[in-house]
Amino acid sequence: MLPGSMLSLASTSLPATLLASLLAASLGAQADERVDAQALVEKNCTSCHGSEVYTRDDRRIDSLDGLHAQVQRCEQNLELTWFDDQVDAVTSLLNRKYYNFER
Repeated sequence: MLPGSMLSLASTSLPATLLASLLAASLGAQADERVDAQALVEKNCTSCHGSEVYTRDDRRIDSLDGLHAQVQRCEQNLELTWFDDQVDAVTSLLNRKYYNFER
């Protein structure tokens, strides 16, 4: 079911691509809110290493894409079987908290 604001947009004559983009953005934001990225980081990341890997001077990550790829590598190496929204939420949290790469 479409969120209330999206339902009213669906009844207007917006181009289909714009409507699809708005709906995807709305659903993506809702998915991020459902994922407890902090709990995932505490349980699976900082339980093995502290936050120093994110703040050290010689850190290897130098872009948002690189951060996302590293979160995926860690998830795969630890065989966590996270969903894409969990990988995205952890990447977003780490970026906000430590890296501050532009989106």
